[in-house]
Amino acid sequence: MDGKRRLLVAEILKNSEAIFNIIKPHIPLECLSSDITIAQLRVMLIMYTDGPSKMSAIAGQLEVSLPSVTGIMDNLVKKNLATRETDESDRRVVICSLTADGEKLLGSLWTMGQGGMGKLLEGLGDEQLEKSAEVAGFLLDNIKKTSGLKPTEG
Repeated sequence: MDGKRRLLVAEILKNSEAIFNIIKPHIPLECLSSDITIAQLRVMLIMYTDGPSKMSAIAGQLEVSLPSVTGIMDNLVKKNLATRETDESDRRVVICSLTADGEKLLGSLWTMGQGGMGKLLEGLGDEQLEKSAEVAGFLLDNIKKTSGLKPTEG
């Protein structure tokens, strides 16, 4: 990466961090009032991003023991936020996934983020919105390209 490019990337990251630091306190407390622990939230986020996951894979990603994940999953199942099923081809393998309630809870975090971003965009003029939409399109196309999708997919 050349010097000018490195400086531009650094400026974008700095501005992104500043935006995050300004909007992060605006997360409504009622969304965080659930009795979900940080460990449970971490497990839920893995299942939310990766889809149904093996218990061993979750433990590996979190770098914790399998019994630790088992305890966390016990509580998530009791709260109807996750389910556990054995793999039909190997009963020793346990597959964990979010329930509709779990998906809804994590989806609400995304919705809050969209609301905050929407408020940021309200003050922009038409030309600035067009440029912002173009930049968002560039970023989307790049992430699709780097993840092996065609720019028109997904």
